[in-house]
Amino acid sequence: MTEASPAPALPDRLSVDPRSPHHVPAVFEHGVGIRLNDKERFDVQEYCISEGWVKVPAGKTLDRKGQPLLITLKGRVEAFYR
Repeated sequence: MTEASPAPALPDRLSVDPRSPHHVPAVFEHGVGIRLNDKERFDVQEYCISEGWVKVPAGKTLDRKGQPLLITLKGRVEAFYR
């Protein structure tokens, strides 16, 4: 009797980082995919659909606290469940 729970609606803004106020753990129980300008991205750390941007790591560069340094890419953002 393991019935799959329905996937929650994808938020406008979502972050992978659990310290962020935009982190929603229930969404990550299902596979989430991101398209930027009709190209699927697999390295997205945070996105905002309404503002049209995603944040991705800048290579292997780390900040002072050991977290990946993020750059912002702009364009048409689409989020979907896989």
